Amino acid sequence: MTAARPRPSFPARLDNSTAKGQPMPKPAVLTTSKPAVPRQSSAHGLGLDSQAVRLRMVQKLADQGVSDARVLSAMGTIERHRFVDSALVNQAYEDTSLPIGLGQTISKPGVVSRMLELLLNGQTNPIGRVLEIGTGCGYQAAVLSLLCKEVYSIERLRGLHDKARENLRPFRLPNVHLLFGDGMEGYAKGAPYAGIIAAAGGEAVPQNWLDQLAVGGRLVAPVAASGGKKQALMVIDKTDKGLHQMVLESVHFVPLKSGIA
Repeated sequence: MTAARPRPSFPARLDNSTAKGQPMPKPAVLTTSKPAVPRQSSAHGLGLDSQAVRLRMVQKLADQGVSDARVLSAMGTIERHRFVDSALVNQAYEDTSLPIGLGQTISKPGVVSRMLELLLNGQTNPIGRVLEIGTGCGYQAAVLSLLCKEVYSIERLRGLHDKARENLRPFRLPNVHLLFGDGMEGYAKGAPYAGIIAAAGGEAVPQNWLDQLAVGGRLVAPVAASGGKKQALMVIDKTDKGLHQMVLESVHFVPLKSGIA
């Protein structure tokens, strides 16, 4: 196993620069004295903060084949309706992706739980540092915070980076660090990572991600298949003997892009 590196001090700075040649903004760090779930209150008068609503979603996930108790517990704890627009809250606990602006979506609970289960790979204790590519609205980062010791989440779209920061602030998660930058570059200062998980799919897994994955770590990401017209879920394990990859079921994610906007 690769020796653990000390976490980078925050606020940190990405080495990238903006399209206009200006320094990259510093990452948002969501830290307080202790983690907490937002105080229970009625969401738009619909009662979506009810634990029973989330438990029904969790039961559906279990019926679909998700069996990792830690993943199911985390999915039942984080309130998904807090991460979607008010006009869509009635669909928050359905197994469907929903638009979050700027042409992006919040993934289906079924897909999120499936990828997290693959990432944990049966481990019963929290895994170490995890890099999330594509923060989006911040939902998966919140779920990851309950499963990992530290989460570094990077988003290339400034509007979504800001939205995620606002969405996550009430949760007061001390182990989540939000970064604005090019996800294809990863975040070398936090490496090596015990896990890397991506919410966008490209034609191949960027070499930077593989370089930043720790020996013994696992990467879960969608990749283009069938000439780029479809995507499939790929799992890559990094061992001291090299990389071992598995291509699993078909999925549909937004395309992986470079740069910031």
